[in-house]
Amino acid sequence: MPATRKFGRKKGPRVIFRRSLAANLIEKGKMTTTLARAKEIRPVVEKYITLAKKEEISKLRLLMAKLPKKAAYKVYHELAPKYKDRKGGYLRIIKTAKTRKRDGTAMAIIEFV
Repeated sequence: MPATRKFGRKKGPRVIFRRSLAANLIEKGKMTTTLARAKEIRPVVEKYITLAKKEEISKLRLLMAKLPKKAAYKVYHELAPKYKDRKGGYLRIIKTAKTRKRDGTAMAIIEFV
């Protein structure tokens, strides 16, 4: 397993943090966040979409175990059919010129292609 960013959290809270970021992105479709967070959630969300593209009820159940019900249904019923012919690369990260005022962290916009 590749090294992941820790975000100053232990493993359990970090996993929950990553899943909540992914769920927010799925529900909103586009969000502004730090560059590190955007890079961290991109592979997570792309794996969810790839899983949902298989169109099996078992895959929906796996998604519901990992995401809130609303987000899981959106991935399975709306996003997966939209990207059926696409091999990968469902998300785009756009770096913004703005930095966060309090700590100077680079910001980015992450959105579906």
